[in-house]
Amino acid sequence: MQKGTWQKSSAGIITSQFKIVSEDQEVCLSQFLLSTFLVPGVGHIHILILLWLLLLFDYREMLHNATFCLVPRGRRLGSFRFLEALQAACVPVMLSNGWELPFSEVIDWNQAAVIGDERLLLQIPSTIRSIHQDKILALRQQTQFLWEAYFSSVEKIVLTTLEIIQDRIFKHISRNSLIWNKHPGGLFVLPQYSSYLGDFPYYYANLGLKTPSKFTAVIHAVTPLVSQSQPVLKLLVAVAKSQYCAQIIVLWNCDKPLPAKHRWPATPVPVIVIEGESKVMSSRFLPYDNIVTDAVLSLDEDTVLSTTEVDFAFTVWQSFPERIVGYPARSHFWDNTKERWGYTSKWTNDYSMVLTGAAIYHKYYHYLYTHYLPASLKNMVDQLANCEDILMNFLVSAVTKLPPIKVTQKKQYKETMMGQTSRASRWADPDHFAQRQSCMNTFASWFGYMPLIHSQMRLDPVLFKDQVSILRKKYRDIERL
Repeated sequence: MQKGTWQKSSAGIITSQFKIVSEDQEVCLSQFLLSTFLVPGVGHIHILILLWLLLLFDYREMLHNATFCLVPRGRRLGSFRFLEALQAACVPVMLSNGWELPFSEVIDWNQAAVIGDERLLLQIPSTIRSIHQDKILALRQQTQFLWEAYFSSVEKIVLTTLEIIQDRIFKHISRNSLIWNKHPGGLFVLPQYSSYLGDFPYYYANLGLKTPSKFTAVIHAVTPLVSQSQPVLKLLVAVAKSQYCAQIIVLWNCDKPLPAKHRWPATPVPVIVIEGESKVMSSRFLPYDNIVTDAVLSLDEDTVLSTTEVDFAFTVWQSFPERIVGYPARSHFWDNTKERWGYTSKWTNDYSMVLTGAAIYHKYYHYLYTHYLPASLKNMVDQLANCEDILMNFLVSAVTKLPPIKVTQKKQYKETMMGQTSRASRWADPDHFAQRQSCMNTFASWFGYMPLIHSQMRLDPVLFKDQVSILRKKYRDIERL
């Protein structure tokens, strides 16, 4: 540190003319001075003592413990320090008149930063003191969202730039300010899907909309229809009885020809049979025009669910429309010995995936799966005829930053009487589990991190297992299953 002079301003605030050799120390000093401004009654001697102690502390530690960070004009206009503050959830206090903040064309920086005037420096302490704690929390949360969504990697910065340019060119489908400034952000909300925000699962509350009241069931069929007692027919009848079911789509990915219409049972809702052209696993997540509802109930043909279970899962999903809600839960873990991610189906105290063999989610994820994920991952899934459910969980968790939701204590959701020679019995294949372990690491490598999030929450109906009359329980059949 070079020699300098201390001066006392007319406002009674100590200022310095010290030149700090280290830029880290310079920022620490700025943050320290701001914090001391906010403490009434601090004498000059105390400031000198605290300033000396300040230089002994670790810069990174102080940065992450700070609430506000001064970002003054610098050699690089403070851009690096600005991004550091965002990353650390430290609210930037901008002191650089005329500086155009990054992506200000689409990002509302008033939601994440305090824009000051460098000519009115002495007013900054009172301005900061006047901010309510709730507002401070909102500012810090927004810094984390913006950092993660647009600035956490060079790839995201480049993608954000390209998406903004695209919005300039195709103004008729450009994203509005709400999309860019609210989770999950502009990179995950594809305007080609829809120009109406109500068609996405993230904005129901912002728009004052109710969540969808109906779902479309999509049953993935891979075995021929040879008997009227097959699980797929029982499942079709049970789902069709749901008061929330609008229609049922049977995706026929079997090598055998489509069954005659009279082979399908009569149901109170329309049943549409679609024969897949490529008959690959990823085809179950194509954005079919036949899906007319926002909610999709995804089912394997050998899934065993009652009408009551379907109804309860859907009512839970209505409260969490951006998540996957369902029955079969799985988990991931880090294997220290192999130094790679592992996959487990053991019954543990937490989970991080809900398999799409019996789950409800928003149909927008079909569009994201098809148009956002790279062809390499989807080709891998199709070649293995495996892992498509894991990939969907990776995608949804990466978008929402939230875990899926498991409902009820049900653990066995497959028909155990399925023939072991059928394609649906792939769970019995000894290579099946090893493939899923490999998929976990391939997917994590592409995303650049592990997006799956563990949860210890399970939702059961109110009065579930309570010692009251069964007649008082709305979902009474679930306890008998």
